[in-house]
Amino acid sequence: MSDIIRVVLADDHVFVRDGVKSLLESEANILVVGEATDGLEALTFVEESKPDLLIIDIRMPNMTGIEAVDELRKKGNMVKTIVLSMHDSEEYVLKAINAGADGYLLKGSSKEEFLKALYTVSNGGKYFTGDISSILINQLSNGGPIEQKTALAEDLTITKREKEILKLLLSGKGNKEIAETLEISKRTAEVHRFNLMKKLKVKNLMELSNKATEYSLL
Repeated sequence: MSDIIRVVLADDHVFVRDGVKSLLESEANILVVGEATDGLEALTFVEESKPDLLIIDIRMPNMTGIEAVDELRKKGNMVKTIVLSMHDSEEYVLKAINAGADGYLLKGSSKEEFLKALYTVSNGGKYFTGDISSILINQLSNGGPIEQKTALAEDLTITKREKEILKLLLSGKGNKEIAETLEISKRTAEVHRFNLMKKLKVKNLMELSNKATEYSLL
């Protein structure tokens, strides 16, 4: 990522956009490169200006923020995203997470929290405002599913041997080294690797690493 964090803002209320833009551009290394009034415009700006970060309101005409984030992920566009909302309801939070949002921030957040969220997400982390973190913890501690992601994780059914292969792959070992470590043939190692990547629906080690992290497979 360059030293300048390039941001697209999407909100149908101009005074909200102006306020967020003013807050962001008070920082020397943040530049707003596009302003959208709905989700469809946001998609266009992201495609055209290729920003580092999209900050998008959850409720807008034509296409909501969650729908826009979901559409970007379906297209394979991995721009970082923060969803802005007036609401800290469980339903909205979980929908945003399932759509692939990297952060969820309430509009009433302080400048300090806003910037903390922006820098955290820009650097590859996730940021969910304090109240929302409690929602997620409650969901998990109560055994409640986080909708599609939990269902998908349960459907993966990774075997013990596949977990061993996964760990070795992510440590940088090739098929030959994996075979030697596990005392199996190179061909067997190749088959396990193929089956693992097919099961996780990934094409390369980067995607494999992301999927393993996302679903806590190790």
